[in-house]
Amino acid sequence: MKYILLIFILFFTACSVKEYNTTQTKLVIIKSPKLKFGDIGYIRNTDNAIELELFSAGIAIDNITINHLICVSSGCLSKQSFNNEYLNSSYPNNLLQNILLAKPIYDAMGIIKNNDGFEQYIKNKNVDISYKVSSNTTFFKDRKNKIIFKIKDIK
Repeated sequence: MKYILLIFILFFTACSVKEYNTTQTKLVIIKSPKLKFGDIGYIRNTDNAIELELFSAGIAIDNITINHLICVSSGCLSKQSFNNEYLNSSYPNNLLQNILLAKPIYDAMGIIKNNDGFEQYIKNKNVDISYKVSSNTTFFKDRKNKIIFKIKDIK
């Protein structure tokens, strides 16, 4: 019984409220087989946690929280389980986190730095990704798996 209580506490504290250091208002577009969204979002983060709060017509409709788990309205999953269910099983565990923070993906494989950010093109049997990060836009597109993330500053 003690172990069940401990697991229960750990599971629910993983999705607990955090004090975030940075909050950014963004235009967020997500297209995947299980996620479809296009409107305003807030990206909040600390050194070890990220929250993407999604709004539609000014009403909060969903939260995606990332720390050691990824929590959505339906519950918390490991990063790999989240990729399996919502994105693609071949993606690295930190992919969503890196996209939200505009950091290189796939351990900076094939990175091409430019004056305004960087680009990455990754193609193998599982993915066909173009990923571009500039000072005001992050754009991820996987042609093979039909997944798009576009995150743009609101001016």
